[in-house]
Amino acid sequence: MDYFCHPQAIVESKRIGPGTRIWAFAHILPGAVIGADCNICDHTFIENDVIIGDRVTIKSGVQLWDSITVEDDVFIGPNASFSNDPFPRSKQHLTAYPRTILHKGASIGSNATILPGIRVGRNAMVGAGSVVTHDVPPNAIVSGNPARIMGYDAGEVDVGAEAISMPTGEVGVREVGVGGVRIYRQPFVEDLRGNLSFGQAPETLPFTPQRYFLILDVPSKEVRGESAHRQLSQFIVCVRGSVHLVVDDGQHRANLILNRPDLGVYIPPMVWIVMYQFSPEAVLMVLASGRYESAEYIRDYEEFLHLRGVG
Repeated sequence: MDYFCHPQAIVESKRIGPGTRIWAFAHILPGAVIGADCNICDHTFIENDVIIGDRVTIKSGVQLWDSITVEDDVFIGPNASFSNDPFPRSKQHLTAYPRTILHKGASIGSNATILPGIRVGRNAMVGAGSVVTHDVPPNAIVSGNPARIMGYDAGEVDVGAEAISMPTGEVGVREVGVGGVRIYRQPFVEDLRGNLSFGQAPETLPFTPQRYFLILDVPSKEVRGESAHRQLSQFIVCVRGSVHLVVDDGQHRANLILNRPDLGVYIPPMVWIVMYQFSPEAVLMVLASGRYESAEYIRDYEEFLHLRGVG
């Protein structure tokens, strides 16, 4: 064998990668597939229809049931619990179970519970004791019961604070350092009769809009966006309230806090965006460089990374 197996472990599978270590009282059924350089700790159980990638760590007290895929570099903490039947009954078995996928680099905290059919996105972090009832976006940090997004694995940028260095009442532009994303400060006119902010192309807008839409009345627990565009550009303004906007080019990410109506964010093509933590009164206005076309959207993060040429 080119892997280590403790004498007190039961390993029935013949498909174990080189360099993997399997410790005492682990039990691995014949159909399981385990990659290279994994660490399978004491008192773990791995059923038949389980696929585990390379460099995965599974701590003590974890059971992986049929129809679970664990991609490379995933960490699963002690006593994390997985299930595969959304409506279990004794002696009644499904012909096919919904597949749970832990994408590359994800981490599951100790005692977390993952419901059937969940996808935990690439590099996401699930906090200890969380109960995950919905898919977790890539790079998201979730916690609680039920688990909610608390933040993102990204540098945080308060767009309002960034604008302080821009000339008051004048347009200004700042690079974010993510795929050509830029922050625009638009003119802002204060008046006793009511304040005014505006933009016009080409002076203060990066393109001539062909369409606009509004996002409003979003519960704070919900997430919007989670997509990129192939050729279309967007300009996003939080005209009321506040919202967090994550921008991601596949290699760099930033978490922008939008909270002023005279500030807009230019999103060029092929930048992944996620919107979350909407304040109760938040209203987003999105200007688009083209008309709506469903084929313009990239809605799967793994496809987005492939198109960006990022592994």
